[in-house]
Amino acid sequence: MTREEAIRLLDEHVKTENLKKHCIATEAIMRDLAEKFGEDPDVWGIAGLLHDLDYEYTKDNPSEHGRKTYEILKDTDIPEEAINAILRHNAENLDLERETSFDFALTAAETITGLIVAAALVHPDKQIASLKVKSIKKKMKSKDFARNVNRERILLCERLGMDLGAFIELSLEAMKKVAPELGL
Repeated sequence: MTREEAIRLLDEHVKTENLKKHCIATEAIMRDLAEKFGEDPDVWGIAGLLHDLDYEYTKDNPSEHGRKTYEILKDTDIPEEAINAILRHNAENLDLERETSFDFALTAAETITGLIVAAALVHPDKQIASLKVKSIKKKMKSKDFARNVNRERILLCERLGMDLGAFIELSLEAMKKVAPELGL
């Protein structure tokens, strides 16, 4: 599947602009993680872009989140490892286990986007470009900041062999590349 085809699918199934931006941010991080680990950036990027394809259908039923995406994608040419990573980003609600680097990467990547966006929104200029790794790490430690962001899921970066600082740095740099699309 090309990125253009994935964007068409995203536009077909996701109507909320902020959710689309979250998917674009996740894609950017996944592409950079793939490059770092010698994986296919297109495959990892498409998984990041489409990981919440069914969210608007399933937001009130977390035990279904990922299953509808699986149904939508199962007959496409997206590799099974990507579809499995999409399912496993919601492993806790689907009674699944994360098994691969791809699984851990997608879960950590999609979660850290929320922390970075929240940090940008409280920054005086509201720009991702102005954020520093140190400030994101500090916000990570503050349980009162962006309470809905699951810190344990971000820390899954350690399962990739990355410490938190390196993961934040990669994620921040990736999101800076797409900041205009994110409006930040």
